[in-house]
Amino acid sequence: MWTYNKVLEYPINIKCPNPRLAKFIISQYGGPDGELAASLRYLSQRFGMPDQKSKAILNDIGTEELAHLEMVGTIVHQLTDGCSADELEKAGLGAYYTDHGLGVYPQAAAGYPFDANCLAVKGDPIADLQEDLAAEATILQEQG
Repeated sequence: MWTYNKVLEYPINIKCPNPRLAKFIISQYGGPDGELAASLRYLSQRFGMPDQKSKAILNDIGTEELAHLEMVGTIVHQLTDGCSADELEKAGLGAYYTDHGLGVYPQAAAGYPFDANCLAVKGDPIADLQEDLAAEATILQEQG
């Protein structure tokens, strides 16, 4: 296992709510290329690796992605904290608010809930590592 220090890896202190920005960032939380998908991808692929060292590396990466998930969730929460239902509706988060309140729910910006179909876990180390490279490249392209 690992030790959880109960503090964010990097402090997040957003002072001005911005639900419109939160709508975009929610995809990094629960979208197909988000942190939840990344953590589950690595933590699931580790079982198909040929040796303990590669299993340990994917386990470490997967748990690091969970830390990212926590940070992105904190960002979304802080961007919507204190917003009225009208502000959330104007930002395109009306249906989200109806279903989840101010909770942080894993979904894409388009409103599609997280789906494990976005994970590629084949049990073939080469195929799985190629998938990881492609997923990380997609994230880098999105971030510019």
